[in-house]
Amino acid sequence: QVQLVESGGGLVQAGGSLRLSCAASGRTFNPYRMGWFRQAPGKERECVAVVSWSGGYTYYLDSVKGRFTISRDNVKSTVYLQMNSLIPGDTAVYYCAADLVGGGTWDSWGQGTQVTVSS
Repeated sequence: QVQLVESGGGLVQAGGSLRLSCAASGRTFNPYRMGWFRQAPGKERECVAVVSWSGGYTYYLDSVKGRFTISRDNVKSTVYLQMNSLIPGDTAVYYCAADLVGGGTWDSWGQGTQVTVSS
């Protein structure tokens, strides 16, 4: 069983930065890929960024390209989301998720962390 715990959310002014962390625990952690998702009130959950655990692949939602960076620390079993130039439209609950075996589904989810960007 894998547990994912996010941290780093908070309130920030537009133009500011936050770094989210997602620490995995429970067993030897070697997922196929890790992702960050977000869900704003009244909206569908969307995938913000994905990184392969090997590090050879990344994906970004168009609206965050150039502003957000996903990275991982294999030794610490932690994935990060560096968010710069934040805008009010980035306000949401952010979740990390793990695709443990490369089966195309997100097998484990964190509890979420709130990010609020004020104008």
